[in-house]
Amino acid sequence: MSSQTGSPSLPDISKSTELYERAKNLIPTGTMLLSKRPERIAPGRWPAYYKRAWGCQVEDIDGNVFVDFTGDVGATMLGRADPDVNAAVHAVVDQGSFCTLNYPREVELAELLTRIIPCAQQYRRVLGGGEADMVAVRIARGYTKRDKVAFCGYHGWHDWYLAANLADDSVLDEHLLPGLKPRGVPRPLVNTAMPFNYNDLDALKDILESNTGQVAAIIMEATRHYRPNKGFLEGVRQLADQHGAVLIFDEVVTGFRMALGGAQEYFGVTPDLAVFAKTISNGYPMGAVVGRRDVMNTVNEQFISSTYWTDAVGTAAALATIEKMRRIGVVEYIWDLGKELSAGLSEALEKAGIKGNILGWPSHPILSLTGHDGEVGGAMATFFVRGQLARGYLTTGTHFLTAAHTKDDIHKYLMAAEETFKELKASMDRGTVMEDIDNSPGQSLFKRLA
Repeated sequence: MSSQTGSPSLPDISKSTELYERAKNLIPTGTMLLSKRPERIAPGRWPAYYKRAWGCQVEDIDGNVFVDFTGDVGATMLGRADPDVNAAVHAVVDQGSFCTLNYPREVELAELLTRIIPCAQQYRRVLGGGEADMVAVRIARGYTKRDKVAFCGYHGWHDWYLAANLADDSVLDEHLLPGLKPRGVPRPLVNTAMPFNYNDLDALKDILESNTGQVAAIIMEATRHYRPNKGFLEGVRQLADQHGAVLIFDEVVTGFRMALGGAQEYFGVTPDLAVFAKTISNGYPMGAVVGRRDVMNTVNEQFISSTYWTDAVGTAAALATIEKMRRIGVVEYIWDLGKELSAGLSEALEKAGIKGNILGWPSHPILSLTGHDGEVGGAMATFFVRGQLARGYLTTGTHFLTAAHTKDDIHKYLMAAEETFKELKASMDRGTVMEDIDNSPGQSLFKRLA
């Protein structure tokens, strides 16, 4: 394939491509995480495999070195291979990371989480975000003795959530992925998961009033792309109280990035339960469900248990990660970097004459090429990704910053983005954007990956 017109040469990823072709014959979907499929980002040009990763840098198996702005899908906030977190993990591995008996520091982690997270009075360990959501919903159903769930946003892959598409497979189009078929989800779960849109209190009110006494939980991300309207989160809290539903905040993305106590601390709205993962352990498998004592105590009468929720690695990593984030002021540092990045990207777009917005928050700015819908918008996004790849940067347009990034990294990335936007505008003026990306835009839709 050719490189984009006028841009530096794209990196050679022949080894990565060859290995990925082998993987697709052996691993359904090619990768274990949908977000890591190269087709979703820049088909034929995005490196699929890494050799080593440290700080905010990655070396792929072809020997290309990139400065990475993806933050490992938001999972690392200190930077990869953080020496303090790794030292804590190595210590428990050397002493035996698994045992018939319990790891004593899990009590220490529970105490720490209940100190820093507003809603947390008790804690349960899991291994990841989707699993945490599943456990939280199970607890809420057990506590309320109800079945239905009202939700807003993305909450993983489990049956309780995908059941939303049983009645109409377009329900999750605005929350998860368009074209997603709930194959394998039991039909009796139809109409048990009901969506409402962010900032639409009336829609949530309608769900609760038309299902009086049946809604176990309201689960939502307190924020992601957009800011809450004045009174929105407070209104959700009030409706949950009025209808006896458990309010769950999914803090997998916002947790520790918005504030050390999550979005609930930042906005001052306290849910009944909350789930955390990703940054809680800086890339080691780990997740947490925390919440009110009376709600969490429902677990005493439920079967929620797993062998690998008791390993020492995730707990040690979480303790080391949170303690370091507190010690060095990571949240404040990332917000400062993000403000500079957001302002710089906005200025670069304006200078190039390209319509676009920076969504999200300074802790995770999201580049949106607005005004360019469908295939054109997707092609433009891929053009940007490829242009930055050619200049030594990994980015998907969603920027997860880490403590390992420096102001110099931000400045150089913005200089590269300014060049890429200039080339994109020239390509748009010629009407050759699709041709310049080899007619291979990123395939963001699930149905195009299946």
